[in-house]
Amino acid sequence: MVGRSSDVMSSMVKGLRVLECFGAGTPKLTITDAAQMTGLDRATARRCLLTLHHAGYADYDGKFFTLTPRAMRLGMGAIASLPLPQIVQPWLDQLTEQIGQSCSVSILDGTEIVYLARAAQKRVMSIGLMPGSRLPAHCTSMGRVLLGALAPDEARAILEESDLSPRTKYSVTDPDAIMQKVEDARTNGYAIIDQEVEIGLRSIAVPLTDGRGNIVAALNTGMAATQDDPEALVQAYLPKLLTVQSGLKRML
Repeated sequence: MVGRSSDVMSSMVKGLRVLECFGAGTPKLTITDAAQMTGLDRATARRCLLTLHHAGYADYDGKFFTLTPRAMRLGMGAIASLPLPQIVQPWLDQLTEQIGQSCSVSILDGTEIVYLARAAQKRVMSIGLMPGSRLPAHCTSMGRVLLGALAPDEARAILEESDLSPRTKYSVTDPDAIMQKVEDARTNGYAIIDQEVEIGLRSIAVPLTDGRGNIVAALNTGMAATQDDPEALVQAYLPKLLTVQSGLKRML
């Protein structure tokens, strides 16, 4: 019978916890780092890291462990197996051609958004984004839309776990102010970000819902901050985003 404790490999669970410690902010980990981040003892964290090294998922220089490209197979394989990216990609390609801006779809994973699909028209951000890329949910347009789909106490709990350090001088860092923007996204049906992730970048996002009205992902487009009023994005791009939102609702 599936679900019994005897069916669960505790060592694998611990190994996955260690694997999840690697990220954009923690590309290199020591044994002590992994132990502190997972709550495992040093000996267990060491065995997990050395196992990842032995299997080819991590490099080890005697002090630091770093993930190898082989580890990408895990995340990319999971994304490729999801039906959502395959469904939305043609819509993204068409939308990008229509509006001349890059468009993306993401889902919420803890305190971050994970990009599932993307159609790039031109590069606006200094960092390259692709399926599997992650950004903080609290300061992104798609993240605020997805947080707005949660009950307020759930969204607040995610903010409490988030690193709210400012990424730019325009970043909103006060939890109450962020929650207000999340509530605005829920009420308005869209969210706008004005240079909070990166100077010179604006974006607008809308939720993607299934046939039952459940929000399953978010869709956005990003562009250079060339106009004085960020609200100009509403007139320029929101109608096209809502058209795609409506079309995908019939398919999800």
